[in-house]
Amino acid sequence: MTERGLRIAAAVYAVGLAVHTVDHFRRGLDVITPYVFWGGNVSTVIGLIAVALIFARHRLAPLAAVWAGLPIAIGVASVHLLPHWSELSDAFPGSTTGVTAMSWFAVLTEIAGASAVGLIGFSMLRRSLAGDVVRASA
Repeated sequence: MTERGLRIAAAVYAVGLAVHTVDHFRRGLDVITPYVFWGGNVSTVIGLIAVALIFARHRLAPLAAVWAGLPIAIGVASVHLLPHWSELSDAFPGSTTGVTAMSWFAVLTEIAGASAVGLIGFSMLRRSLAGDVVRASA
């Protein structure tokens, strides 16, 4: 994958994140626990830093993508897609807290974008490291 692919994935993630944030305000912040609220805020800051590095074409963008992408995807999926399992849960299945098609679109888009960011970033890092190994052995 290329830098262009990473930027596209970051854009998909950013759209999902933006719609997800709007959806939380639409549903009301009182329907989530403080753990979900603060976990989401930390995740958002980390994700936005990664997106900024990716769009700035910073040399650390692939590393930031790996560091942020898959952990965010797993976190959002575990919070929203699993049935209620703890205070870290805002479960969509069986929800009575205003979950709509917009909610599902936002979360699934965010998860897909974050997953792609992480996987593409990993691929870019792997290729970069392989190139360094080849150059070092030459």
